[in-house]
Amino acid sequence: MSRKGQHVVRTGNKQWSVRKAGSSKVTSRFSTQEEAIAKGREIAKNQKTELYIHGADGRIRERSSYGSNPFPPKG
Repeated sequence: MSRKGQHVVRTGNKQWSVRKAGSSKVTSRFSTQEEAIAKGREIAKNQKTELYIHGADGRIRERSSYGSNPFPPKG
């Protein structure tokens, strides 16, 4: 895992976890990915970091940023 933020990953059989980037320690465990995403989003918003959502295959399938954008849209 890379970069600052929270990662929603599959752990074990039919379990989903939220982990801090760079840590092997699980922050929270859930029975569904939807529950894990909700908790990961809450943590990422509070910490103003990124949320990385991994699919069952382990690859990142979605990413959301809740931090300060150094290049905000013009308009």
